[in-house]
Amino acid sequence: MFIPLFKSIKLFSRQGRKFYRFINSITGIRPGKTELYRQALVHKSVLRRKTSYEPYNNERLEYLGDAILGAIVAQELYTLFPSEDEGFLTKTRSRIVSRVNLNQIALSMGLNRWIKFHPPGDISQTHILGDALEAIIGAVFLDKGYGSARKFVRNRILTRYLDLQQIVENDTNFKSILIEWGQKNKCPVQFITEEYPAPKENGPFFIAKVIIQNQVSGQGTGNSKKEAEQKAANEALENVETRDLFDEDYSNSENLY
Repeated sequence: MFIPLFKSIKLFSRQGRKFYRFINSITGIRPGKTELYRQALVHKSVLRRKTSYEPYNNERLEYLGDAILGAIVAQELYTLFPSEDEGFLTKTRSRIVSRVNLNQIALSMGLNRWIKFHPPGDISQTHILGDALEAIIGAVFLDKGYGSARKFVRNRILTRYLDLQQIVENDTNFKSILIEWGQKNKCPVQFITEEYPAPKENGPFFIAKVIIQNQVSGQGTGNSKKEAEQKAANEALENVETRDLFDEDYSNSENLY
């Protein structure tokens, strides 16, 4: 079993062997199609082409990995929290796969040492890291299948880098999650908040609306602007993510079995 593996590694260059060991160490699997993992770490700023018409970067793998990650996390939460409703599952999933979390995990894994981007610089505060991690998930799926991708996400991401209980218990910043969702999906999110007079003993109150694609997607009221906007964002997340994103990811997970 080990002899073929040793021979295959010997065929690589020194840098190739180093890259193979790196992918093996972060994913826990033995890469078969090594080129997929290399492509997963090429940002679109690097102008290379796989063929005369196909760009050589990680955008397509990121797209695939994003869907696979969403399906896996949805499946894990569905199993772990059998009594929770759809809204809880959706919001918890959003927090787990947030760009902040993915960027930090990718940095902890050391992906920054292998990602190719232009011009060179510090990418720790960009989405490049999180995008590359999603692309790696997409590469694992194409190389080894859904089972291996799920094992990678569950054992090497969720268990190793995230405190699920803390994520569930901590207060959720719905506005931040919604804005991040908008950035991820290239869909501008606008908050319109108005202050209204109220009886003196109660003070003013606020009504906030979330506008997405020229439609009101959520509305909330509160004694402060922050409270009203948080409630509006929470409702918008339920209306937008639950109806569209969760359904899309769930249908993807069905097709993977």
